[in-house]
Amino acid sequence: MLSKTQIAQRIAKEIKNGQYINLGIGIPTLVANHIPDHLQVVLQSENGLLGIGPFPKSDNTDPDLVNAGKETITMVKGSSVFDSAEAFAMIRGGHIDIAILGALEVSENGDISNWKISSGLIKGVGGALDLVASEARLFVAMHHCHKDGSSKLLKDCKLPITGVKCVHKIFTDLGVFSILPEGGFKLLERAPGVTLEEIKSKTEGKLVIKGEIPEMESFDLG
Repeated sequence: MLSKTQIAQRIAKEIKNGQYINLGIGIPTLVANHIPDHLQVVLQSENGLLGIGPFPKSDNTDPDLVNAGKETITMVKGSSVFDSAEAFAMIRGGHIDIAILGALEVSENGDISNWKISSGLIKGVGGALDLVASEARLFVAMHHCHKDGSSKLLKDCKLPITGVKCVHKIFTDLGVFSILPEGGFKLLERAPGVTLEEIKSKTEGKLVIKGEIPEMESFDLG
């Protein structure tokens, strides 16, 4: 199974030159560390950042520069800082190409639940509500199962829904999936060493497997 870092590495392979991308809390923030150097992309955060770089090293940390997840970050040349109202205007105005979010559950119709957790760490739905309603392609980065072993890929979400029929692709520690127009998780790739039987047993919602499913290339351990 893939580590959080390896999930982020796989998502980074989806990014194309010139895109504007919003990174959500959790695994999505790690994507900033794995964008190929030859690509010119702009990372945006709803707390008012445009031009986010990789996480800082310990000797280059500015406590005043934090992303929406309250993590310290770096800013690239040409970056800007502004009011969060401007950041949401970018999202609502259709200026973000891809939004990468974490999730607690995804339904086979592409609904997402990603904010209601018992610990109280996340106080509300936050910027995700605007992102799921925007024109951005929505990628989900998450573990395939909860800690108790239950699936996060469901027929219907059991937690409060953040957005309806909005998810395009899902990247988990077991594989990569797309949401079919008629509903269902279409398996696109398997994580190295993961079998189809394991994916079937850990996917509660409708799983669609067509043809030979390739095993994704191995990544650096992380």
